[in-house]
Amino acid sequence: MLKIAVVGMGGIGNRHAQCYQENKHARVVAVCDIIEEKADKAAEAYDATPFYSIKEMLASGIAIDAASMCTKGEENGGDHYKPTMELLEAGIPTLGEKPISNKIPEARKMVALGKKKNIPYAINLNHRFTPSAVRAKQWLDKGRLGELNIVNMTMWINNPVESSPHFHIRALHPHSLDVMRYFAGDYDKVQAFFKKGEGRTIWSNLQANLLFKNGVIGHLTGSYDAGGSYGLETLELVGSKGRVVINEACEKLSFYPRNSNQVECYEHLGGMNAFPDTFASRIGAWVDDLRKGTPPEKVDAKAEDALKVQLVIEACIKSWETNKVIEVPEA
Repeated sequence: MLKIAVVGMGGIGNRHAQCYQENKHARVVAVCDIIEEKADKAAEAYDATPFYSIKEMLASGIAIDAASMCTKGEENGGDHYKPTMELLEAGIPTLGEKPISNKIPEARKMVALGKKKNIPYAINLNHRFTPSAVRAKQWLDKGRLGELNIVNMTMWINNPVESSPHFHIRALHPHSLDVMRYFAGDYDKVQAFFKKGEGRTIWSNLQANLLFKNGVIGHLTGSYDAGGSYGLETLELVGSKGRVVINEACEKLSFYPRNSNQVECYEHLGGMNAFPDTFASRIGAWVDDLRKGTPPEKVDAKAEDALKVQLVIEACIKSWETNKVIEVPEA
């Protein structure tokens, strides 16, 4: 039974804790938040010990096998650096929330420390863990789509929050750009365009053209000014032999053969009903990696993968600011 600590007891931190509690191989033993009421409430909910700082938690001597790091802050990644470094420095395998950090130098230091300590360090890039994504990847790897030519992604939600100018791409699209990379490999170049929505002070709409190192081309459409109950997320893979479409991350998977009208469709693969279910799938994979002793460099959605996504995000911003096609730096 893995003994788990959860740091940052907001909505996402509580979702992580619930998933651990529902996993027969894990148990939440510690919860930590600088807001004492949040830590105390979570401690009562999960029968865990509350702490108000990681320093306090580590000094207590409580046995911890792994941690989820779910703090928030500016652009949802602003508070990740210091607590993550504290956990990694203590040698605790850590599952962080996306984005890893919106400051590239900090993200590089976080990845480097995890490697130095030779411990598992991963990020909750949960869209790649859905049964639909896994099935589509199997089809791609077995050649059912033929040669992959195009990857398109649309992701939008109704988020009226006004934060820093590029809050939208930095907070939402680590998911989009990671799942696209999951299918098409590393990025080479980007060209991006942004638009402020009505009444907005931030760049809340995005269109990005993407070139992958293997020659695959792609496109990302994103918005914080859309939403509703239909069409929040669509992923399309276009190959020489067929086309795959995943709707709403996990709700529907369709395969369209190039030379036939016989469409193959699956709904709610693995019993996954909606996006919130993806947390249990991703955390389950993390628990399995820890139990099996998966080498840190082979952990799925490791921190280095998240760093590569952040480099694409910053390249998109640079493209818009300079009106140029930008090469994506190496991680």
